[in-house]
Amino acid sequence: MTLLQTKYFGTMSYEDESVFDFPVGLPAFEEEKRFVFIEIAEHAPLVFLQSLSQASLCFLALPVSSVDPDYRLAVSVEDRAVLELPLEREPRPEDGMLALALVSLHDGFSATANLMAPIVVNVRKRRAVQAIRMDRRYSHQHPVRCLGVAPVCEGAC
Repeated sequence: MTLLQTKYFGTMSYEDESVFDFPVGLPAFEEEKRFVFIEIAEHAPLVFLQSLSQASLCFLALPVSSVDPDYRLAVSVEDRAVLELPLEREPRPEDGMLALALVSLHDGFSATANLMAPIVVNVRKRRAVQAIRMDRRYSHQHPVRCLGVAPVCEGAC
């Protein structure tokens, strides 16, 4: 077990096999390549993406299906290669794929989710990439409806 100091969760331990690699980083955070995903039962389905190199860097995310059950994923061939997913077709859940939407909190506690550029994860290989869509089918500020979890809904519903 390795110890990690975080701003929001204090000191926590993690196993090396729980680390997710972001080979190309994240837009505006290209140097951030290793994260631990933290799930807290009372805040489900929220997922916290905690940087291993910066204690204060933690992204809030939701499974895209929690935001839009009809969401259609689009992942470029280049991103599929980085993820080590099949190149000839869009990733599917049976490939060990997970898609997360980064969440932003605004003016109090209203929340939006970035469906234009979801975090796509190959869970089996523990690799992830922010897959930026080339179409305009979804917004980077999709409203998040009340999910019954705090703090996303607190005061917003």
